[in-house]
Amino acid sequence: MPNRRIFIKEAGLLSLGFGLFPSLLSYGNESISKNRYSLPRSTPEMQGIPSAGISKFLDAIKQSGQEFHSLMILRHGNVVAEAWWAPYSAEHRMQLYSVSKSFTSTAIGLAVGEGLITVDDPVIKFFPEYLPNEVSDNLAALKIRHLLSMSVGHGKDSILILEASPAGVPWEKTFLSLPVVFKPGSQFMYNSGASFMLSAIIKKVTGQSAHEYLKPRLYEPLDIVNTTWGANWEGINMGASHLRMPTEDLAKFGQLYLQKGMWKGKQVISKEWVAEASAKHIDNGHNDSTWGYGYGYQFWLNPPGGFRADGAYGQFSIVLPHLDAVVAITSESMETKKMMQAVWDVLLPEMKAAPLPADRTAHKTLVNELKALKYDPPQLSTTSPISDKISGKEFILDNNPFNAKSVTFRFKGDNCIFTLKEDGKPDIIITNGMNRWIRKGNLKPSAHSLFSLRRIDFDSIVAASFGWKDDNTLLLTWRYIETVHGDSFTCIFDGDKLTIKPLFSVNRLQGKPDDRADILGRIVG
Repeated sequence: MPNRRIFIKEAGLLSLGFGLFPSLLSYGNESISKNRYSLPRSTPEMQGIPSAGISKFLDAIKQSGQEFHSLMILRHGNVVAEAWWAPYSAEHRMQLYSVSKSFTSTAIGLAVGEGLITVDDPVIKFFPEYLPNEVSDNLAALKIRHLLSMSVGHGKDSILILEASPAGVPWEKTFLSLPVVFKPGSQFMYNSGASFMLSAIIKKVTGQSAHEYLKPRLYEPLDIVNTTWGANWEGINMGASHLRMPTEDLAKFGQLYLQKGMWKGKQVISKEWVAEASAKHIDNGHNDSTWGYGYGYQFWLNPPGGFRADGAYGQFSIVLPHLDAVVAITSESMETKKMMQAVWDVLLPEMKAAPLPADRTAHKTLVNELKALKYDPPQLSTTSPISDKISGKEFILDNNPFNAKSVTFRFKGDNCIFTLKEDGKPDIIITNGMNRWIRKGNLKPSAHSLFSLRRIDFDSIVAASFGWKDDNTLLLTWRYIETVHGDSFTCIFDGDKLTIKPLFSVNRLQGKPDDRADILGRIVG
């Protein structure tokens, strides 16, 4: 991958920095209600971490070139540092990708605790109506524990096959039709379809989706209230992905496991399940990478000890029992090993066994440093001689894979109001700030609207900006801040013609072109 820092500098796409809600509430974001938080706050020094050590860790983050969206560090049950890289902020749900798997595992553990299932139950027991005509010995031997430990015996991950099931065919039936080519339990193979089947088992034995089942048992005890979990057409939560919640709730989840399932004097999850889920159940490598230290029940084991919930593009709830610490991270990072290496090599050595003397100077320096940093939108020209000519004109689009019919750009003061029309749907209106983010009123609907065909199929608030790259080229930059990703659109005007060139954020961070075709249009009439 090319040097990302050079790429960003040359492209002018963002100014790297942090928007932090610091360790003391008095330094916090005044727009966030203090009542929202249920975890205690403390200074780093009181919990055995020098403020200068956290500054060192933040410098390592910048040096890693990875794009963090939020960070929360807990020590001895106290939040000692918390950050949201603006325009991301504390109240917004974060897309967790495969961190969802650890919540699915938790639902299984609760069902085990209630006597509804055991990890040694055969999977075929729950779906007799979906079994193939001939049940192989390996399929008959497949147990819940094999789903949990990613040792199903499939030759490849099954999730894309499940998602491609013919209309009306239950995904469980598709899963059970796949050949189990290896003896279950004999080898590790990451399989998101296994996580879906765990979710399907929860619905089968409880009559509720995993999300519904967890609400009184996990969410309510932990005061997790602002969460969503996507489901397939059967109403079964995806299990492997599609869970969203604010960063603090992600941190609470890790803290619950650190406390062996205990929360405010109540045993929310049995300590036996915490121990079993976080233990190594299968080898998955040769200790030569962050992912090669063994796998538990939908949890990864950490090189320095402990375990973690781990999602694509750098979503983590890292549990470190030997240090009595939790580190929660959300991001859009291309090299997540670098992220975790900064945690292992820089942050963890700063955690001392006893409280440290107060260091007001270092702490004030840390707070001021963090408050001053943020992600800026591209800083471009604010004017173009054609803006008045095109303002309010409707551009009819050629046929395209996105079913987008027309777009309009209306320039009003230092805002650009973009309107997208699609067949049979309400208009999508995004207000873009001139070289600044606007979030208020901006919403990206789900189901791949706004041209993107990627896995950002959630409603999301949009932080949007615009600027002119030259007299005829407008750049719209959008961060879907309740998902991991975003888009930018280069809009080239040539008389009455328009060309829109999309660029997905993953491609931007990798320095690669987008694989979507240009969208063409023109003013008619």
